[in-house]
Order: sequence, then structure tokens, then C-alpha cells
Amino acid sequence: MRLFAALMPPPDVVRALRRQVAELRTLPGSDALRWTRPEGWHLTLAFYGDVPDTAVPELTARLERAARRGAPLPLRLRGGGRFGGQALWADVTEDAPGARAELAHLADAAAAAGRRVGAPGSEHGHRPHLTLARVRRGAPTPLAPFTSALADFTAPAWPADRLTLVRSHLPRSGVPGEQPHYEELASWPLGG
Repeated sequence: MRLFAALMPPPDVVRALRRQVAELRTLPGSDALRWTRPEGWHLTLAFYGDVPDTAVPELTARLERAARRGAPLPLRLRGGGRFGGQALWADVTEDAPGARAELAHLADAAAAAGRRVGAPGSEHGHRPHLTLARVRRGAPTPLAPFTSALADFTAPAWPADRLTLVRSHLPRSGVPGEQPHYEELASWPLGG
């Protein structure tokens, strides 16, 4: 199973982000981007890649422990950035002193859970983000205008209070632009 650990934004944050994305989609070059669907928006904490079914029970147990040791995080989406010339994302900022450090600690704990069960993707570093779009293959599109347009974006603050294990079902139809489907397998309250 292709898995990752995430925090899910609440409906009011999704609504604010929908409005911002609608504005971004009016910019020149937006048709060269594959925009992510709002129902799939999430803050990736740790990407595990393909995890054997036999390792999932241990991974869920470890993530449950990590969630119990954590605490609700006051977060906010503000501004954005890009990974190279390939992905556009909304940035995650702390909405209280120390929240960013707590978010990094939770991400480290989620990655450690993956490493302990041998998940191949859990070795990568973490940059809290919510992916908004990816550049379509073969479409050279500068993302700088999009990141500039995101500079003043601020979503409502929210208490991120659940750690979620998500399964990613990759597209199989071969239809251009088809996106993965995400399935929540389990979630745990932060602070238990």
C-alpha cells in the first residue's frame, strides 16, 4: 500500500484555499498546471511509499503512540512556495509560539515510525506544505508568478488535532490529468 501520514485542514481553511486557488487559476500559464482537488488537500508529515500489508499494523500502532505523545497544533496556511519548477504549495506557519517546533517533532515521529517498519519513503526530510498544483509533463511553466500571488494569502487558524494515516490510490486509467484518490485508513487525536 502507498501510504503517508498527514494533518487534514478543516472546512473553513479549505474554503479560504479554494478562493485563493480560483484566483491563481486566472493567471497566465495556469492551464499548464495540474491542480490538486480540494477533497485531497492535506499537510504531509511523512511519506512512506509502498508499505507491505504486513507492516501496516505495526505502523498504525507506532503512529497512534506518536499522536498520543503530541498535542494539538495551532496552525495556519500563509503564503506559498515551490519545489523547483515542479510543484506549487501553500506554506504552513505556526499560529502560536513553538507550534512550528511541535509540528517538526510530530513529523519526525511519523517518519521514525515509517523507518522502524522499513517504509522506503520515510528517509526524506520534511517541509510542512499543502500541495496545490504540479507542472504538467513537458509544460515549462515558471511558478514565480504563482508564488508571488500567494504571498499575501492567509487562511484562518485552526487547531490541528488529529494525525491521519492515508492510503494513496494512484491513477490506473491512463487518462491525462487523472489524480490519485486518497483514503483515510486511521486517525488518532493528538495528545490522546
